[in-house]
Amino acid sequence: MITFLKEEFKVFNLLKTNSFNRLSVNVYFLHFSSFFCFLLFLLPAISIAQKNKPDTLYADFISQKIKRDGILNEEVWQKAHRISNFQQREPEEGKPVSEKTEVAFLYNDNTLYIGLWGFDSHPEKILAKDMARDGRWGTSDNFEIVISTFNDNRNAYLFVVNPNGARGDAIISDEGNGWNEDWNGVWDVSVTRTDSGWFAELEIPFSTMKFKNHESHIWGLNIERNIRWKKEQASWQGWSRDYSVFNISQGGTLAGLNNIKSKQLAEIKPFITSGFMKQPSDDVDKTLKVGGDINIHFSPTTKLNLTVNTDFSQVESDRVPVNLSRYSVYMPEKREFFIESKDLFGFTIAGGTEGFYSRQIGIFQGSEIPIIGGVKLAGKEKGTNFGILSLQTASKDSIPSVNYTVIRVKQDISNKSNIGIISTAKNEKGHYNYMYGADFNYITSSVFKNKYLMLGGKIAQSQTKSEDSKKNIAYQAYLSYPNDFINYYFVTSTAQDGFNPEIGFRQRGNYNMYYSTLEFKPRPKWIPWVRQLSFKPMDVIYYLSDNTKIVENAQYVIRPLGIRTKSGEWFEFNIQRDFDNMPYDFNIFDNIIIPKGEYWYNHYELQFDTYESRKFYLGTYLNWGDFYNGKRTKTYIDAKWYPNKHFNITADWTRNDIQLPQGNFITHEFGSRVEYAFTPKLNNSIYGQWNNLSEEILLNYRINWIPKVGSDFYFVINQRIKTKGNTIEFGDFTLLAKFIWRLSI
Repeated sequence: MITFLKEEFKVFNLLKTNSFNRLSVNVYFLHFSSFFCFLLFLLPAISIAQKNKPDTLYADFISQKIKRDGILNEEVWQKAHRISNFQQREPEEGKPVSEKTEVAFLYNDNTLYIGLWGFDSHPEKILAKDMARDGRWGTSDNFEIVISTFNDNRNAYLFVVNPNGARGDAIISDEGNGWNEDWNGVWDVSVTRTDSGWFAELEIPFSTMKFKNHESHIWGLNIERNIRWKKEQASWQGWSRDYSVFNISQGGTLAGLNNIKSKQLAEIKPFITSGFMKQPSDDVDKTLKVGGDINIHFSPTTKLNLTVNTDFSQVESDRVPVNLSRYSVYMPEKREFFIESKDLFGFTIAGGTEGFYSRQIGIFQGSEIPIIGGVKLAGKEKGTNFGILSLQTASKDSIPSVNYTVIRVKQDISNKSNIGIISTAKNEKGHYNYMYGADFNYITSSVFKNKYLMLGGKIAQSQTKSEDSKKNIAYQAYLSYPNDFINYYFVTSTAQDGFNPEIGFRQRGNYNMYYSTLEFKPRPKWIPWVRQLSFKPMDVIYYLSDNTKIVENAQYVIRPLGIRTKSGEWFEFNIQRDFDNMPYDFNIFDNIIIPKGEYWYNHYELQFDTYESRKFYLGTYLNWGDFYNGKRTKTYIDAKWYPNKHFNITADWTRNDIQLPQGNFITHEFGSRVEYAFTPKLNNSIYGQWNNLSEEILLNYRINWIPKVGSDFYFVINQRIKTKGNTIEFGDFTLLAKFIWRLSI
């Protein structure tokens, strides 16, 4: 250990003296990797049993339909098999849950019912701040139910409910490494609160989940209860801090499901959108659009989605950031058609490269390009996950009509691992662009005393008409050891100069990237107010030009101290050193230019966050020190206020105070959201943002009413307000109403 620390400071001294080159860092990575592997074998053989009996929950068949009211007083609930053997993950690993917790499953021919008994000795302290669907359920008391219908130790459905009756759901893939929180399943829940605690009744149609038609079913199952006022987290099975409830291989099983079928053959979701847009210099542009989706279930595990005249008018506006770097900003996908199955189509190469980036379809430089229609086929058969996506966009102004096609296949191997291939194609008149790729992921929890270990890699090649096909490859390899006491990650990737997936995303090209981080997270019992500490002796990333092998960017971070208190607060202090080799003059803000050249600079960082489950939350961030050939102080404040379960207010502010020889400037970026939920199925919100680079206020007001689960009504107003020159000028105004109705056959 002493030898390693000496070498650690040698490398940091190289950074301080600007003697940073590829050879010295490669030697360091080799030295550190050897030390890390040696350290794993020295870990104490501490292992907590992760399963206790019963580890199987038996669902009981009922012939009648249950009235879903959250009261759980029917005789069938009283007679149902219940589980109550929940163990804490936090704060006292392995000890029984401190509040009585029970769960039972019932089912009939068409529906799965889940009963949740969340007893609480102090029900007045229950924390539940949201009512809207997919709200901030991670900061409220809740139950999280993970169901793996394939029982494949990889993929699962997540259903979440809080004491206000707010619903959340997601699709989990790759043993918790894939996460699609934007999936919206068709299911419902009712909740009651009494002097004894809170209780919930979930109703999930079997048609909501994909599963094979068997006479008898064994599904993977795990359940987690969060008691936020106690900072307590308890799981039915697999409660080690090295795992989470999303690591479905550590869960138990759900049995007793016999002769069930996913009977839905087709789902039709027509929509109508009407409204208008008014630009200051133009007449009113009225809109009336009709279209829809048709979902056809070829088998219980395979679904075909057809979309016609696709419309995304209900989607919330993008956050427009102030970008002070030379690289593009990645914007998240929010459109429902692309969100479902996005975990399957994903193909990320470290270093800011995506093989498939759905926002390349139907969006050009922030403007919408009409989508004529498309098809998506996705499913799983005999351990093979597959997806085919093809969309045709219409021509608009000088932009031609384009076809976008993606094919993705992932094959399960071993217990939790997989291999896969991907192909993307962009075809338009006189032009084409293709990409082919393959990936491999190995996941195990049976080495190094039952700790998690992951490794894998990717390789891809692009082809573009009229471009040289040489140096058009990208690849990566990674190793991850994501555990509670030691968290280690290493990845290296390369994107050659000619690699250009036009349906993908490139933050930069022509690079070799190396990244490695090591974090120690002890839990010192001798400090009464500390839950966990964090020390990062190394968090280093550097980029080289793939053509010249010259270092272009680097950052080295040391965290001397991070603290998570037992009350839930978080504090950390980081020391950072950056390098940027700019090949050209960079216009950073207005007319201020940073000259090309090599820049080394040091800066420091403080972060402090209060416990986010309280009614008022405050997160702060302060970064100060050198910045290129000048100085910068960056301040960030994030505040959230939850006065009651209906009303939520959030706001954030970022300020950069930059002093350069070429000139000084200050940037401001502000965003705020006000939400009011009348019920879990009727809510409205207003979101506003402004920064002093664009000098525009963007307002987005949205009402969402769910008349029945699966159907939606949206009313949307967008207003652009120009603030240049300390004046107020109203710009584009849009008003739209959209109604989507779900019919099942």
